[in-house]
Amino acid sequence: MFFSKKLEDKNKIKHCFFSRKNGVSKGIYESLNCGPGSNDSEKNILKNLNFVANFMETKFEDMILMNQTHSNKVIFISEKNKNQKKFNSDAVITSLRNLALCVLTADCVPVLLYDENNDLIGCLHAGWRGAISGIIENTINEFKKQNSNCKIIASIGPCIDVNNYEVDVNFYKRFLLDSKVNRKFFFKKNDNKFNFDLRNYISEKLKKCKVHEFDNILKDTFSDSSNFFSFRRSTKQGEKDYGRCISSIVLKD
Repeated sequence: MFFSKKLEDKNKIKHCFFSRKNGVSKGIYESLNCGPGSNDSEKNILKNLNFVANFMETKFEDMILMNQTHSNKVIFISEKNKNQKKFNSDAVITSLRNLALCVLTADCVPVLLYDENNDLIGCLHAGWRGAISGIIENTINEFKKQNSNCKIIASIGPCIDVNNYEVDVNFYKRFLLDSKVNRKFFFKKNDNKFNFDLRNYISEKLKKCKVHEFDNILKDTFSDSSNFFSFRRSTKQGEKDYGRCISSIVLKD
């Protein structure tokens, strides 16, 4: 389990970036696989999610999980929709107490957010597609839509490190088409390969959205196989599937 120094002293919230430890799943899913989208046993996933709910001091039925599709869609969770079965989005925000907002990742970036002026919390899932298409900006805008007088504190969780995020030249060109400034997030290996710094790309977007108070949990999901699931590592090893780590934030009573 990993915690943000920026968020852990805020007594109105509880948060955690969970590792893959302390669960019941076996094999490639060992052990705290929380991904319903994986081919792991539903029974094991349910036990793992209940462990997370207990740690977050809430109920399983009060966990909000998203059907993440690398989109830029944000949903505000209210009394009206909180019991919805599926949230088709890559970010959720709420002002409701004791709801555990959750994000699943396996190399992509989990971001937890807290607006301490207005007691709003949020979480988002940012892979490269969501990040370039505006998931960061849309999430911050949703906070501001709820109340423009906000003070957002954010934490960027464990994700794939720049040293292990190799991309091709077309990927590089796509980001340069979006903005020439993006060149600084790429490190050339040869004419066809680059390394991409997703973490700092997202950090820069938070700064542009005027979120100046944030920190980073500097853990690499690809290289740290004892603590994290990794889509890229599993693919490289020829595994048929992969587990998902969970990150969560709750607004307490």
